[in-house]
Amino acid sequence: MMINTIMIGLMIPFIGTATGSACVFVLRDQLKIGVQKALTGFAAGVMVAASIWSLIIPAIEQSENMGNFAFLPAFIGFWIGVFFLLLLDHIIPHLHIGASKAEGVKSHLTRTVMLVLAVTLHNIPEGMAVGVVYAGLLSGSDKITAGAALALALGIAIQNFPEGAIISMPLYAEGKSKPKSFWLGVLSGAVEPVFGGLTVILAGMILPAMPYLLSFAAGAMLYVVVEELIPEMAAGEHSHVGVIAFAIGFSLMMTLDVALG
Repeated sequence: MMINTIMIGLMIPFIGTATGSACVFVLRDQLKIGVQKALTGFAAGVMVAASIWSLIIPAIEQSENMGNFAFLPAFIGFWIGVFFLLLLDHIIPHLHIGASKAEGVKSHLTRTVMLVLAVTLHNIPEGMAVGVVYAGLLSGSDKITAGAALALALGIAIQNFPEGAIISMPLYAEGKSKPKSFWLGVLSGAVEPVFGGLTVILAGMILPAMPYLLSFAAGAMLYVVVEELIPEMAAGEHSHVGVIAFAIGFSLMMTLDVALG
């Protein structure tokens, strides 16, 4: 029964991405810049709130036996997560939507592939975040409840919905067919259940590492927010739409975590 719950939980964020990618079948035009800023800001807000309430705070609570040094595992895991994403950012060739120059190592990959890789890159920590929380639930930790795990999965799925649209719609605008744009959007989210499942297995093998893994996912997610999402929501002509959407995403994720946790 618990295994089924975990499998469903790991698939929920992926379903959010796939559903968002399906917008290419119902929307006629590419998303307007203001809409993209709002969706990006919303995603950033969800990820920041999830990093705090669902990951860092439980990591510190699980280390409370260390007294005044209860912060240490969270501190260490957080920085490992940041450096992990920094490494991926430098070695994986990718191209952010709206950018003209690719990042990562030089390659001969097509623009389409690098656009998909850019979204895939920041879906990795999201999958790991959901995986480590469900691993904590599986371990019987009294600091992580089924409601808290579901809240994180739902929160990530909600912010994955606009992300799916943000990747599939520009691909269609660049000349890809609607089915191909949809499947490329879906593919970008496929890493989430994969990395989520791997994290569950890893955490099950090394239970004492749980606080480190929780904060690792938080560090990786916040790296994505600061390095990618915030600059995207603030790019171009000045607007407050991204900030307002960030606040909405943050408060929604905070509400979900506290209400369901």
